[in-house]
Amino acid sequence: MASTVSTARSSAYLTALTQEIEKKLQRALTSPSQRRNLLQELFADIALEVDDRAKVILLCSEDAITVAEERTEGPICYYNVLADHFVHVPQNGKPILDLIVQLWSQSFASNIFSLLFHKWLFEAQLENSDVLLRYSSALVQGATNVFWIDIQTNTRRFQSLFQYLLEEVALVPDRLKKIPLQAQRDLFILLSRFIFFYNLGDKLGCFLRQFPDFPNAFLIGGAADIFVTELSDQLQKLKVEPVLLHYLSQLKVLQGLELRMATSTRLKTCLYSFTSPGAPMYPTRAVRHSAWDALDLLYPVGRYPRHIISLFFRLLYPWYWPSSFWNFIKSCILAVFYTLLRLVFSGWDKVRSRTKEQ
Repeated sequence: MASTVSTARSSAYLTALTQEIEKKLQRALTSPSQRRNLLQELFADIALEVDDRAKVILLCSEDAITVAEERTEGPICYYNVLADHFVHVPQNGKPILDLIVQLWSQSFASNIFSLLFHKWLFEAQLENSDVLLRYSSALVQGATNVFWIDIQTNTRRFQSLFQYLLEEVALVPDRLKKIPLQAQRDLFILLSRFIFFYNLGDKLGCFLRQFPDFPNAFLIGGAADIFVTELSDQLQKLKVEPVLLHYLSQLKVLQGLELRMATSTRLKTCLYSFTSPGAPMYPTRAVRHSAWDALDLLYPVGRYPRHIISLFFRLLYPWYWPSSFWNFIKSCILAVFYTLLRLVFSGWDKVRSRTKEQ
């Protein structure tokens, strides 16, 4: 009886949510001057984390809340709950989908579609190929936008969306084949750019094996070459230092990949651009050191000549000498300090072991 009551409350709450979304979309459709602001507000609303009271109503029990949090590996947001709801009760999402289609050209429309209907798209039976291509393109565009929001804020609010697209779509051939081949290619390119950001580099091997065929593969190479090319382009677009450092630290998983010479040179050039101060990337000291570590790990041959050449080039920037000298002194002092600490603790351990023996 209690379970039935909880389910009824959850259903009523979800119905009320869908009605509010529909009302806001209708207002956006009838108010051109306020359209952008209304869509932006709606996007922000569905991306909000579900509060504790609403969790109890929507998920009915503490066990269900725990399972949902483990599945999303982060906070449960309204779009998570609504995306599942539109799969189970697709008729509730139909009016919302129709309104979004009428607002296709507006900012945030594709973002809202990707959050609310990313699961529905792979469960619904759509026979019209043009409609399917339109929806698939909107999904990729919207997902790209929301993932960049995570990049710019260095948060992972949309991790569950990325995980679904990777683990439940890209790595599941039967589900992947539901969208057109061009949309499959666009999806894999999108996932290639953000897989390191969402800490799913351990799936890289499976991901590369599922890569769709590209018509220009004889020019650009296979799956690994396409992945590394997209990754190199992504690295050069990153402007948030913690995110860039995170990407560089994840590059170790590229060890052992067989790449064409052009692809390997592209990645090496990209990493080189982060090793020198000044234009064009203006990297911080932490980024420069992380880029050097990645270069030395991925391309151990020629490691020492690279560092010597870099040292000579640093001499061309005299305004960096004082900071370089100061960092060198700090590194030496820290090295001596840690060496003394090790000597003190090792000597203390020897004294204690002798005392015990006596």
